[in-house]
Amino acid sequence: MMSHFTMTTSLKKLVRHASLIAGLLLLCSATNAANRREVDLFNLKWSREGVAVSEGDKPVFFYQRAPKSLNNLFPRANYLHPVYDLDGRVITDDFPKDHYHHRGIFWTWHYFAHNGEKIGDPWTCKDIVWDVVNVEQAKVKDRNSITLQADVVWKSTHRKDERGLLIPLVKETTFIRVHRATDDARKIDFEIRLRALVENLQLGGSENDKGYGGFSTRIKLPDDLQFVGRNGKVEPNRLAVEGGPWLDFSGSLNDTGKTTGFAILQHPSLPDFPQKWILRRKTSMQNPQWPGQHPIVLPTEKPVVLRHRIVIHRGDAKAADIDRLQKEYQKEQSPLARIRFAQPAKPTLPEARTEIYKTTNGAKLPIHIY
Repeated sequence: MMSHFTMTTSLKKLVRHASLIAGLLLLCSATNAANRREVDLFNLKWSREGVAVSEGDKPVFFYQRAPKSLNNLFPRANYLHPVYDLDGRVITDDFPKDHYHHRGIFWTWHYFAHNGEKIGDPWTCKDIVWDVVNVEQAKVKDRNSITLQADVVWKSTHRKDERGLLIPLVKETTFIRVHRATDDARKIDFEIRLRALVENLQLGGSENDKGYGGFSTRIKLPDDLQFVGRNGKVEPNRLAVEGGPWLDFSGSLNDTGKTTGFAILQHPSLPDFPQKWILRRKTSMQNPQWPGQHPIVLPTEKPVVLRHRIVIHRGDAKAADIDRLQKEYQKEQSPLARIRFAQPAKPTLPEARTEIYKTTNGAKLPIHIY
């Protein structure tokens, strides 16, 4: 029979062990709760139309996955609209009456050719299809941001196979990373990777002396809009202008009467960094121009990578210290570098069916049709 002393000692050990376990469970619970708070900081609402991204109860943007048109005209996909300021007010336009083909934050080009033959005008949404085969949350370990990955295949109505199906021409993988907002600013990063799936595919800006095309934004354009770069105010011109690695657009972008800013930052890894700027004070878009009116041949092996950062902020460029933010951005290494360009994509909609397309160089590419 166990003695009273032995029973008391065992009981004390049991109590100590129970207290230790309870403490560990409490610590784990607190850690898990903190992690959940970090994860729940961002919300993704999925639909067949696209993905709505919010931070807490504040909307950030909507990524348009499904084709969208205006009475079957100007069909487009793979862009952001609406995009919101820090107070949840829309600051972008879609289908504006002056340029129906403009849309929110978008990246596209006028000149699209194969073997020297023009096969579409992505800028005006003509003879082009953006097949968004997959959208998902990228597996990036960062509690202070969330990243969307969109896998997109470009096709032209002028390039079909023997079955009459559109041939895949460009493989695009785009990452859109939303950082936690501060009281005064929100950063959104774009990393766009483009690789040709056929030989001799050309991409370029408008063929006139303006040469506009590339990463573009159609934001609200109030009368008091200020254009400011690293060296001070920049005056829009009909042609591309030198503006430095960043441009800020500040004014009454919403109906509060307070100054709100929208800055575009260029990463030094960009081709032709710093790129020139197409700037418009009224009825148009803002565009760090690349490659201009002289098209480039899109590579079939290593992709072209385009990196930009948007900063939506309160106040003007000086108040937001955009130049400091640009310097920080220039030092940053992409957290997406370990995600391979050819990463296989799984469709996010279970009812998708798969067809195999054959490209002109003999390679086969699975395309998910919805």
